[in-house]
Amino acid sequence: VARIQISAPSPSTREQAVVSLLGDLTLDTVVAIEKALLKERNTDVRAAMETAVAMNRAQVSIDPLIRIEAIRTLGESQYAEVRNLLNQLNQSEDDAALLAAINESLRTMKLRSDFYGVVDQLLFGFSLGSVLLLAAIGLAITFGVMGVINMAHGEMMMLGAYTTYVVQLAMPNLIDYSLWVSIPLAFLVAACVGVLIERCVIRFLHGRPLETLLATFGISLILQQAVRTIFSPLNRQVSQPSWMSGSVEINPELSITLNRLYIFELALIVFFVLQLILMKTSLGLNVRAVSQTRNMAKSIGIRTGW
Repeated sequence: VARIQISAPSPSTREQAVVSLLGDLTLDTVVAIEKALLKERNTDVRAAMETAVAMNRAQVSIDPLIRIEAIRTLGESQYAEVRNLLNQLNQSEDDAALLAAINESLRTMKLRSDFYGVVDQLLFGFSLGSVLLLAAIGLAITFGVMGVINMAHGEMMMLGAYTTYVVQLAMPNLIDYSLWVSIPLAFLVAACVGVLIERCVIRFLHGRPLETLLATFGISLILQQAVRTIFSPLNRQVSQPSWMSGSVEINPELSITLNRLYIFELALIVFFVLQLILMKTSLGLNVRAVSQTRNMAKSIGIRTGW
């Protein structure tokens, strides 16, 4: 089936077909790939086909120079099958020139693999950092405007997560669209609970940071127990929409999952919209005035309670 797909209209299908054949390169397979290579125009597909041909030459060619050239070509690849082949040749060959070429190719592949590993860790750090950014924005505004160290801030995010879960329970056949409902609803639920906490507890503790810290810590325990009572302490599954599933493969060593990209984009959107509100609107001007000098802002007519 893979040999048939070498001639498929789609370049991605052709490339996947060639890659799937790398682990089992029979004579018929290599002949089919060489014929297809003569007509191939796509750069990525040609690279995969040239890798397959080079793997065959590195194993069966009787000319040492051809084998060395093929091994050097393989050093530019990042496929796991290529690395396995080079390791096998490294153990079975005794020719010094061949061994030197094999070791050089393996070293090149390892350096490239290490580099892509660092890039992958950086991307993972950005996606995780974007989640922490969203949490930090809320803490910074709450502390900056109200002077309150909100120990229940994590529970606000928890309420947003459970809102998403409840929305998916209510829309079991519309998971792909549920996120567009749950995101604004999660903001709304957390905002309403935050206003309730401020009106019922925090407004009476302004200027007393220790008492505020203790009060919000107690509120966090109440919210945690409420969620345990309503939903039980067991983990609850939130399904991922199909359009957030999958990944973008940059090369065989590096792929980025789509949900990471969406999380990062959402964090940037929230951050820049918030910046725009704080710096370019009258609401933002009032918020910054209250955060700097609450009493002076109140004296010029700003409703600091709001």
